[in-house]
Amino acid sequence: MLFMADKLFGKYELEGVVVHDPSLAGYINIDPVVLPHSFGRQAKHPFGKRKVNIVERLINKLMRGGTGEKTSGKVIRTAGRLQGQKSKAMKIVENAFDLVSKRTNKNPVQLLVDAVQNSAPREDFTRVSHGGVSYQVAVDVSASRRLDMALRNMALAAIIGAFDKRKTLAEALADELEFTAKGDLNSSYAMKKRDETERMARSAR
Repeated sequence: MLFMADKLFGKYELEGVVVHDPSLAGYINIDPVVLPHSFGRQAKHPFGKRKVNIVERLINKLMRGGTGEKTSGKVIRTAGRLQGQKSKAMKIVENAFDLVSKRTNKNPVQLLVDAVQNSAPREDFTRVSHGGVSYQVAVDVSASRRLDMALRNMALAAIIGAFDKRKTLAEALADELEFTAKGDLNSSYAMKKRDETERMARSAR
C-alpha cells in the first residue's frame, strides 16, 4: 500500500496503472513519484527518456516551442508561452487530472496511459532520394517515437483547444485525455493525427 507521500501530486496512485501494449510497456515509466520533475538528470544518457515518468514527459511536451499548426482553415501559432515554466506547466497538468478524476471517477494516470496507447501510430512515412528522385516510403515506427508522437499530439490538441477560446489549457487537456482514452475518433485530435499518419503511410507503400 502506498502512502500519501508516494502518490502523484499527493493524490493519484501509480502502483495500479497498467500498460496493455507490450511494445510500449518498456518505454512508459509509471514508477511512483510525488512531483514529476527529474531536473533533466536523464537528458545526456542514451535512451534516458525511458526513465522519465510519463506524466513529466507530457508536461515537457506542453512546454514546446513556437510553431504553426493549420486547423479549420487557419494557422494557429503556438508562441511557446510555457517555455521554461515547468512549475506552471505542472500545475496545468495537475488541474487537468483533477478535472478528469472528478468527471470519470477514474485514475487520470491510467487514462493518460490508455490515451497514449490509442493515439500512438504504428506506421509512418519518410522521404528518400534515389538517383536524383525523391519519393515517400512507409516505415515502421519505433516504440520510443510512437510514445513521443502520441504525447506531442495530445499536448498540441490542448494548446489548439485553448487557443483564442474561453476554455483554459487545463480544461482543453482534460477533454483531450478523456476523448482519446475512450477512443473517440470524432473528438480526439491525437487519434485523428494517428489515422492521418497511418493513411499517408499506407499510400506510400
